[in-house]
Amino acid sequence: MTLAAATLIFLLCAKFLASTALELLNMRSVRAHAGEVPAAFAPFMDAESYAKSVSYTLDKSRFGIFEDLFNTAFLCLLLFFCALPAMFDFGTGAFGTSAFGQAVAIILISIVLSVPDLPFELYSQFVIEQRYGFNKATLRLWIADKIKGLAVGLLFGAPILTLILWFSDAFKSTWWIWGFLAVSLFQLAMIIVYPRFIMPLFNKFEELPEGELRSCLFALADRGGFAARTIQVMDGSRRSSHSNAFFTGFGRFRKIVLFDTLVEQLARPELEAVLAHEIGHYKRGHVVKMICASMALTFAAFALMGWLGGSAWFYEGFGFQGSSGFGPIILMYSMFAGAFTFWLTPIVNAFSRGHEYEADAFAARLCGSADALKSALRKLHKKNLGNLTPHPLYSAFYYSHPTLVERERALDKCAKN
Repeated sequence: MTLAAATLIFLLCAKFLASTALELLNMRSVRAHAGEVPAAFAPFMDAESYAKSVSYTLDKSRFGIFEDLFNTAFLCLLLFFCALPAMFDFGTGAFGTSAFGQAVAIILISIVLSVPDLPFELYSQFVIEQRYGFNKATLRLWIADKIKGLAVGLLFGAPILTLILWFSDAFKSTWWIWGFLAVSLFQLAMIIVYPRFIMPLFNKFEELPEGELRSCLFALADRGGFAARTIQVMDGSRRSSHSNAFFTGFGRFRKIVLFDTLVEQLARPELEAVLAHEIGHYKRGHVVKMICASMALTFAAFALMGWLGGSAWFYEGFGFQGSSGFGPIILMYSMFAGAFTFWLTPIVNAFSRGHEYEADAFAARLCGSADALKSALRKLHKKNLGNLTPHPLYSAFYYSHPTLVERERALDKCAKN
């Protein structure tokens, strides 16, 4: 085994140990508060629901550790036995080393290597989520979603991958700049394409019926300076009883989407508060900021891959001596980037939590009070069995949203100002 492979195995193991330590800390924190409902949550959380949320959190954590152990061991074995170079050489031997041939090889390898993860997905949805009453999907629907997802991935992913590989042949030293530009334009286009053409393949969208709720939500959007063309309800209950709300697109393609479960679970003032929160993300420029941040990370990734593409040690260190082309770089990046990006998780989530605080404050001002938003957050935490007592290190590392206690504390400060 080469030094490069050994180093990457070390990084994979370090990631697993760190994530497992965080999970164990979180489980300890949850168990420490499991005896009775903490006083801060007693006004809205009954003992039975709280006990269920504790059990749900612990079950997911235990399963997450086991799944992470399997995935880490699987990736380490791929490195130890030089499986990826053998698979890539086999693929390019069958389809050629052209941009198209390498793209086909990478896609087929990715499909094959995703198969071992399917049992974990099935167990998560049809055992854990089913046990706590969240799963509403049938096995037939799950299989149909997988087939549709694969077809969509091939339809959009194969051309952009082929184009990137063609750039690497046509522009030896600057291909990564052109690749970055192509992917960035693709991501921007998907902001329009995804909600308009892809999401309807998986879910049914209907206009929010005429009535008081629709009128109030449109009036709220107008007050908030968010000129939405439509408010739609998505049949999220077809797959899960979890709930959410979001807006998609920009310009004349902008629309507000509410899960049908959310409409069922919340009262009108609470739905207004949730919508005001989503509008807050738009008005505070969070969407644009996240797009820019995503592009910056994409640029860094392509710059790194461009550097690796000119480094003979990389090909030799991971056993690709007999391979040609840029395909091995993309293949290795897609499989092992998580060993590096994992350590950026708390930084990214810190920015995300800051955005959530800003959106909450905007919602409180737009609605004239923080009471409706606080009530909505409490209901959603109860309905979704959210973890109310995470370990501070765990939430700081993994949570893209502040904890319920942190959000209520910030909303109370807004009310005083």
